[in-house]
Amino acid sequence: MFYSGRHEEFKDFFSQEDCVVFCNDVCSVMVVLGREHNSDQWRLFIDSSKVSLKVFLLQNGNRFPPVPLAHAANIKESYESMKLLLGKIKYDEFKCKLCGDLKVVALLLGMQLGYIKHCCFLCEWDSRNKKSNCVNRLWPKRTSLTPGEKKVVSPSLVLREKIYLPPLHIKLDLIKNFVKCMDKTGRGFEYVRNKSQNVNDAKIKEGIFIGPPDQGTDARQTVR
Repeated sequence: MFYSGRHEEFKDFFSQEDCVVFCNDVCSVMVVLGREHNSDQWRLFIDSSKVSLKVFLLQNGNRFPPVPLAHAANIKESYESMKLLLGKIKYDEFKCKLCGDLKVVALLLGMQLGYIKHCCFLCEWDSRNKKSNCVNRLWPKRTSLTPGEKKVVSPSLVLREKIYLPPLHIKLDLIKNFVKCMDKTGRGFEYVRNKSQNVNDAKIKEGIFIGPPDQGTDARQTVR
């Protein structure tokens, strides 16, 4: 009986508008949970699946369970949806740090998506300068995120200093660059090929181990 009614004490802190369910009083929810709402101890996590967009609060030490703040069905990741969700949960009142994949980070900072020249929010790395990508270690620092300049199309929804770098995507990109620099006729590359039998040769040569799986196998599980 307890589990069937445990939501009762939280329902007044959540609202629904159209297809979005969101928390309208984050501080009160944290009080009920017996947690201190210190923005330095929590981070906002935003991610989506094929059918929904979700917003959670994650404790920095991962000692406590995540706290759901918003859920939107049938809404894709876009600048407008990010702006909508941040407004619903009143993010401006607590302004904790945020984390998410690189697409979410780009949307929050108003950057253009896709294969663009300046895709990094920290520096002016030239993604199309393939000759220097794996050689040049120093790139000019991106000093501003001004709409209309260097692939920024909209005003930033959050401060750049509030963004946590996504470690998973950084590790995957490091693997990608490492494989692209390998001798394609050497023993090391042949070992990667044998270990990644479910990934086609074209993807292996380009160091692509994320994205749609080949032959029903998740490509992220093939290289570890």
